[in-house]
Amino acid sequence: MRAAATAATIFMVVLGTFHIAIAIKDGLMENGNFEIAPKDSDLNGTVVLRQNAVPGWITSGFVEYIKAGQKQGDMILVVPEGHAAIRLGNEASIKQKINVTKGMYYSITFSAARTCAQEEQLNVSVAPDFGVLPMQTLYSSSGWDSYAWAFQAMYTVVYIIIHNPGVEEDPACGPLIDSIAIRTLYPPKATSAENLVKNGDFEEGPYIFPNTSWGVLIPPNIEDDHSPLPGWMIESLKAVKYIDAAHFSVPHNSRAVELVAGKESAIAQVARTIIGKTYTLTFLVGDASNSCEGSMIVEAYAGIVTVKIPYTSQGKGGYKPAVLHFVATTNRTRIMFFSTYYHTRSDDNASLCGPVIDDVKLLSVRNPRKLM
Repeated sequence: MRAAATAATIFMVVLGTFHIAIAIKDGLMENGNFEIAPKDSDLNGTVVLRQNAVPGWITSGFVEYIKAGQKQGDMILVVPEGHAAIRLGNEASIKQKINVTKGMYYSITFSAARTCAQEEQLNVSVAPDFGVLPMQTLYSSSGWDSYAWAFQAMYTVVYIIIHNPGVEEDPACGPLIDSIAIRTLYPPKATSAENLVKNGDFEEGPYIFPNTSWGVLIPPNIEDDHSPLPGWMIESLKAVKYIDAAHFSVPHNSRAVELVAGKESAIAQVARTIIGKTYTLTFLVGDASNSCEGSMIVEAYAGIVTVKIPYTSQGKGGYKPAVLHFVATTNRTRIMFFSTYYHTRSDDNASLCGPVIDDVKLLSVRNPRKLM
């Protein structure tokens, strides 16, 4: 189903005044890693001179084409993948026009890094949706993080826009952008006839770049009307991290969620329940094998009932099962998870990390007496 749908996603590449339709699958947008450079005649040093100079993209404002290893004063600008990235100055933006299926959900994943300002942020939009993603918190020591943002297509043709709304004294001071990808999201369904949680194994989510090792940050729902992690809300001030088995230890299947910002990093879902019935919430707690060591605690809530699950991490992977029994007091019960403590990786003492949760199941108990 996904292959057929994604093959039908058509991207519009801007070449001069001509628009050529190209069909591609989930993954990098057209020239999404900016490896196809502008012509030398379209650059003044690093500054992009024409709005159509960067192949596949339309730029506006003070935009720079940055090559790996380039210096800004005494600072070397690092590019996470390939050899080039885009820097957006004050009020600058890049955009690409795509054909989509009206009513469908899509997730955008991109990598970004601060350069010279502490309060940098990015405005990601697809009309009429937009989200302002703050970049004050660095989650990885490399300076680069990947972010996800989702939207519902209200039209058949849309522009995906990434805009720097900052106003700095130095107009060239702005975030670096690299590796922009898209993935089609499908409406979540209950994992099984028995499990009342949708997308409880986190297999449906944003695109993860195969050549990066830091996962994808999913922003709080206060900054994102549509979750890139279908079925789940990020009910916190900070992001959670979406991780994959290719780069991390994942307890179940190929995807999981890492709670990277203590109590400021919470994930939740509202499930339909029947008042007076007994339910069992089960899940797995572990570590991502990313040198996140120490005593961890995951706090799980089902309505007003809670349990604290301790987990001692050696930072080398592993997990343990957890369970919470409760009696529903409403027809809709909020399930929520967060980490009690903040953690940083032992190998750099800078990258935020935390316990991993996976394989969440909410089951109705037919014979509650067996739990006594």
